[in-house]
Amino acid sequence: MASEEIKTPLIRVKNLYKVFGPNASQVLQQVKDGQSKDDILAETGHTVGLNNINMDIYPGEIFVVMGLSGSGKSTLIRHFNRLIDPTEGVIEVEGSDVMSFDKKALQQFRRNKMSMVFQRFGLMPHRTVLENIGYGLLIQGVAKQEREKQARYWLEMVGLDGYDKHFPAHLSGGQQQRVGLARALCTDADILLMDEAFSALDPLIRSEMQDQLIELQEKLHKTIVFITHDLDEALRLGDRIAILRDGLLVQQGRPVDILLHPADDYVEAFVKDVNRARALTVETVMKPQVVRISSETIGGAVAEMRKAKDDYGYYINDEGYQGVITQETLESVEEKDYSNAIDPSLLEDVPAVHTDALLEAVIPETLDSEHPLPVINANGDVEGRLSRSTLAEVLSEQAHSDEGDNSGKKSKMNKSLAA
Repeated sequence: MASEEIKTPLIRVKNLYKVFGPNASQVLQQVKDGQSKDDILAETGHTVGLNNINMDIYPGEIFVVMGLSGSGKSTLIRHFNRLIDPTEGVIEVEGSDVMSFDKKALQQFRRNKMSMVFQRFGLMPHRTVLENIGYGLLIQGVAKQEREKQARYWLEMVGLDGYDKHFPAHLSGGQQQRVGLARALCTDADILLMDEAFSALDPLIRSEMQDQLIELQEKLHKTIVFITHDLDEALRLGDRIAILRDGLLVQQGRPVDILLHPADDYVEAFVKDVNRARALTVETVMKPQVVRISSETIGGAVAEMRKAKDDYGYYINDEGYQGVITQETLESVEEKDYSNAIDPSLLEDVPAVHTDALLEAVIPETLDSEHPLPVINANGDVEGRLSRSTLAEVLSEQAHSDEGDNSGKKSKMNKSLAA
């Protein structure tokens, strides 16, 4: 992930506070003293929007900020391009303090560095689809011919080729949001801010837009800050997730960390109803691989196996993973045959699973196999293993939390996984 490969954040938020009200600076001290949001509102009439937020966002990642209504997530994203100014704190983008920008510098920053996609599309009804997409370039002063060329490119990228002369009113909600996304991408800004961008869409269209965003991100590697109240959406899109509550940052980390290790009851309430088998990939829960048997001869394989702690290994040759070979099988071969090549008849057919496969998709194979399944990456290299016991461990925690709802069914499933 970008956050692990690149050490320098693109966006850095330090000790960020936002209090809404005429005497925000005076009330800020009460926030720092630990008074609750509700108490401050009742006592002063001021609303605490953000309370000491610290986060780093790295180039090329989708960073999701989520929380319930009033948690401060939309307030936070509007600080990045200074649609809202903080009561106190620092926002840096590429090392530059956004708060130091004068009016002209801020204008250039908004035009060239960040683009925003809104929940309600924000399209101009009197302009065509093509004109809407190219509007950011118009503001930048790009010539009409180049502007239309770029707009047509992004029109095609979001799957709306042929709609260039249509007006927004003629489009469905999903199509309008595709136009909004294309408009944001057309300026070639490094950072894309998406505030509940898909929340107004029907579930099926919303899922399609999520797919499109993932597909585009694989090509573009933009830095995307995505706001949502939906954990399923956050888990699907986010490289990392930050969860806000009443203006406080209560947890941030990889989706798997938040799903498996919620920081408090608030986060646990979010994750308890998530189907882990549908949310977690094999890569997030796999264990390190067992011994690799790579010798071309039976004798060489015997020597490799005897050095191993396990009684089986994954046999891998120049063509990649071929199957499982067990110590019992190798020891049954007579020494006079040790110089022979490893024959397919010595191998057990244990299917490999891919790192990016959802757990739900591989449960049948895992249950049917006596040995842990080898996990292979996109290049076909073995990276780890997935066993029944690993699945049982990951899924049983959720089963225990739901025990009162469906204890018999969950218990039966866990016994099957552990068998």
